[in-house]
Amino acid sequence: MATTNLRKRHLKDPQIRVRPSGQACGAEVTGVDLSAALDASQSAEIRGAWLEHHVLSFPDQDMTDDDLERFTGCFGGFGHDPFFDPIPGRQHIAAIKREADEKSPLFAENWHSDWSFQKHPPAGTCLLGITIPPTGGDTLFANQHAALDAMPPDMRAKYEELTAIHSAQMAYAPDGAYGDKDVERSMAIRPDESARETQLHPLVRTHPETGQPGLFSCMGYIIGFEGVDQQDALPLLTELYAWQSQDEFVYRHKWQPNMLVMWDNRSVLHCATGGYEGHDRLLHRTTIAAHGVS
Repeated sequence: MATTNLRKRHLKDPQIRVRPSGQACGAEVTGVDLSAALDASQSAEIRGAWLEHHVLSFPDQDMTDDDLERFTGCFGGFGHDPFFDPIPGRQHIAAIKREADEKSPLFAENWHSDWSFQKHPPAGTCLLGITIPPTGGDTLFANQHAALDAMPPDMRAKYEELTAIHSAQMAYAPDGAYGDKDVERSMAIRPDESARETQLHPLVRTHPETGQPGLFSCMGYIIGFEGVDQQDALPLLTELYAWQSQDEFVYRHKWQPNMLVMWDNRSVLHCATGGYEGHDRLLHRTTIAAHGVS
């Protein structure tokens, strides 16, 4: 079925090629120049591939920040990034940056879905590789539709009706991982007391565009479950976290300079990896607002 869908899309624009990663999710897209404006047909093809594969990479794209913002706008409004300062002169681009001699803990090395603690969490995230180390720095993505589908019935029954309590407090509160004690970091992270606010979301959510059910977010931004004592919630969160990130659900993405990657926060978790000590790394990031929210 997937092959048939891809062939139909190629008939619309024979230049665009979508090559699946062969892993749990992810595909490479070629035959399109993202430094130029996309027409409606191209945008639709890319959106279709994004919804099917959850993570898309576009190699060899010579893009400016203007191009990155224009591309992001094709897929929705700009989402709000509450705890990053944007780069100078921009409202919607943040720098994911690490200097060669930086000693602070690696940023975003735990599994998460971006900003899941918001009332309307973002649909997607775009990252443009600018300075890419010669080794290391892979990004991992875990397919949460596949993780739910593979759950044994008794395990799924434990989680299916739970409502998760989301909060950024463990990361971005002043006493959080990226709070006042997180010094000498090159990224412009802005911790704030607002990180202690909470938001409820069903743990199992239906994707608003595909209708496919999947697990949404994980321990870290999920701090408990509505109506469940914390002493009972912690084992549930720990078991869930271990299940969600199993190798069979994971796509490992290897970066190249001038590569754009976009992913669907409604479908995947992601986390950063290191292994590039002694090298600078810089990517520019934009956030795609929730479907139907601008």
